[in-house]
Amino acid sequence: MTYDVRESDFRFIPGLDSEIQDTLRSIRLAAGDPRPKLVDTTMLYAPRSGGVKRYLTAKRAWLAENRKGVSHSLVVPGAAYSNDGQGLVTLAATRLPFGDGYRWPSMPKRWASWLSSLKPSIIEAGDPYTPGQAAIEAGQRTGCPVVGFCHSDPAALAALHFGEWAKKPVEKRWAKLFKQFDKVVAPSAFIARRLEEAGVGEVFVRPLGVEVDTFHPDRRDRDWLVRKLGVKPSSRILVFAGRPAREKNIGVLVDAVQKLGDPYVLVLVGAGAGMPPEDRVICLDYEANPKTVARIVASADAFVHANDREPFGLIVLEAMACGRPVVGVNAGGVAETVDSGVGQLARSADPDDYAEAIEALFARDVEAVGAAARTRAVERFAWNRVFEDLCLLYGQLSGRPGFEGAADLDAIVH
Repeated sequence: MTYDVRESDFRFIPGLDSEIQDTLRSIRLAAGDPRPKLVDTTMLYAPRSGGVKRYLTAKRAWLAENRKGVSHSLVVPGAAYSNDGQGLVTLAATRLPFGDGYRWPSMPKRWASWLSSLKPSIIEAGDPYTPGQAAIEAGQRTGCPVVGFCHSDPAALAALHFGEWAKKPVEKRWAKLFKQFDKVVAPSAFIARRLEEAGVGEVFVRPLGVEVDTFHPDRRDRDWLVRKLGVKPSSRILVFAGRPAREKNIGVLVDAVQKLGDPYVLVLVGAGAGMPPEDRVICLDYEANPKTVARIVASADAFVHANDREPFGLIVLEAMACGRPVVGVNAGGVAETVDSGVGQLARSADPDDYAEAIEALFARDVEAVGAAARTRAVERFAWNRVFEDLCLLYGQLSGRPGFEGAADLDAIVH
């Protein structure tokens, strides 16, 4: 089935006509590539995005190196319409207030036309919002399969931010959308169970991965971090890096460290934005450079993460790859990655329980636990394993050679 996208599919905007036309023209040129085409799309891609952006960035790099017989495009919201010529397509969308740079695309049909113009062999939608709806429509137009990768639990977030009354209607809409995908992927058994509870079956669980060369114990420089923070060398430095979002339970970390007192110090990288000064808490600015984040995390004594509804927790894997033990909560996706072999789990996201878990970790050989965490990250969660599994899925769904890596490029072209 083919679908020829026409300029009439797009309602041009005064002042942006040439920008839209130039982007569409460059996309049409790229659509002539004879290789099978994987198109990723999501709105969870912004200057300060977390795990979804890191997953997609790692996927782009891996495919370019390991699947030269596959064309990959990423369609995301941005400040303007553009195509960087390397597969990153941005479509102008309104910036959300207080949204850390996230943008909200408003018209699924138009977004679907952009996706269709790439002539995809398979589409992966990374959210249940406008891009997810548009991916399903684009799949129907072009006849290609569509994968829904469920990176979050919007029903739980709605309950957290608006109250329990909001959970059921959001869950119903969430399930309705994910039932329409040809295949649903979840990063954890926790999210797979949530989807199944909502009525979505046959979920493929594929944990995310970590860049084990970027996040590496060799980046550890504890003396540098002690000087940077202005703390005593005898301090026990706990670190968390992430967005200042309510579900991250930053208050639990702060309260736990204050209950413990000396020698514990909590370092919040990005997550402390807007917080009033707190005893024993040091806030560092958001850091966009992964190598700098890795240096800070590797130089701390332990990584702390108190979100008990975390879908997966990519930053937890990154800390483990840095050779740091992790203190988490025995709930959500983190409990599938962290156990007593690589860290310590609190009974609940209660400050008393969390403080107890921190003390229990430091009663052990912290460096030995950190070394075990590094080993597990490398052996189970290197990106290569993740993308090999996903490419096998893409090949099975699309029926196109190239995704599994064995196809000859000349055979694909002809």
